Amino acid sequence: MTTKKYTFARGALTSTVTVCIILNVLATVHSDDGFCPLTPVEGDGQAISEGCGSKVSLTPDYTRYILYSVNNPEGFNLRRDVYIRMAIFVKNLNKKGGNWKLVLPPWIHLYHWQSAVVKKQNRLPWHLFFDVESLNKYVPVIEFYELIDELSYRGGNLIDHVCVLQHFADTFSENKLWEDKWAIEPCLRESPYVKTDDNKFTGPFWSYRNITADKVDCVSFQGPASQLTEILKSTDAQTVMFDHAEVVLHDHYGQAEYWKARRSMRFSTHLVDIAREFRASHLNSTDENDGTVLPIDWTEEKPLSNVKGGPYLAVHLRRNDFLWGRKDEVPTLEQAALQIKDLLKQLNLTKVYIATDAPNNEFVELFTMLDDFEVFHYHPSVQVRNEIKDGGVAIVDQIICSHAAYFYWNS
Repeated sequence: MTTKKYTFARGALTSTVTVCIILNVLATVHSDDGFCPLTPVEGDGQAISEGCGSKVSLTPDYTRYILYSVNNPEGFNLRRDVYIRMAIFVKNLNKKGGNWKLVLPPWIHLYHWQSAVVKKQNRLPWHLFFDVESLNKYVPVIEFYELIDELSYRGGNLIDHVCVLQHFADTFSENKLWEDKWAIEPCLRESPYVKTDDNKFTGPFWSYRNITADKVDCVSFQGPASQLTEILKSTDAQTVMFDHAEVVLHDHYGQAEYWKARRSMRFSTHLVDIAREFRASHLNSTDENDGTVLPIDWTEEKPLSNVKGGPYLAVHLRRNDFLWGRKDEVPTLEQAALQIKDLLKQLNLTKVYIATDAPNNEFVELFTMLDDFEVFHYHPSVQVRNEIKDGGVAIVDQIICSHAAYFYWNS
């Protein structure tokens, strides 16, 4: 029997258990010149063309900016995926001669960030979680606060045009054939953007109170990110924001360009360092021994042939919202402990790393059920948690799990 080791070192990821080894009614029509706006006709709502003149140039001499936001309840991984869609879109704009920067939306307080000891978890910059220099090697990006600095001469009136993306009313109707299309239409839901006395629009804007927009339209949208280009052809706005960018689909999900953008999303070096130190100190895991050494620059990555991972089992034990959201699929702690024990014995391992959003009393209970093994969990001090926030703690969990020889999850 191995010596039990319960470590609350410097977790929170977020349970069935499975095994994994390793504002006017406007529409658009297509003409020889591309898409162009139509003018609404009073009464029946039909639209007539104003002539479809020449398209607005997408290659101005000055820098232009794409902003986006995501539906508030969405979690970390969906937000990361939406970034990939928008990053590829902006990269392709610039390939065509554009001069666009992608503005990284501040992180709002996500649902799973529930630590009472962390003081501020809103309007967080991307560099807290990701290596922004690495992102810039794929597409030009800037933090939102940097945009404020770059356009400081404009004051708080920072955004020229907000496009609130929404599904068409009949998008999910049965027997409805899918087609890529978009149209400026009435908002299907009450808009959070409110016109002020000086004809500006206030809105959520990541809870910045001093930001306004000149124009807001609700845009019914059905199609990939590349179709956003057609919207840009109808405006010479310098700053365009796509709200609810999760409506936009990938152009080529899982293909080469997708993975280039994905690989550029390296986590912040300070979080990688925390995870690396934990692995070395508690899990007998180093990049050299595990075959996971990567070049500093993601563009120089090559396939690795000697990857074996660290000598431990990593477990993602999701509790919290799953206890009520998927009650019938969530194992009890006793059931989870039995499955973890069986796996450790099958794999001839003695160390297990637990990434979980379970409260401390549940983790202690699980720990006592695994008393034949060395159990580890990342639990930073209050000071460190305030520095890296709950999001940083979850990322450290992810990094440690990704380096395990075997990964076991229940979500």
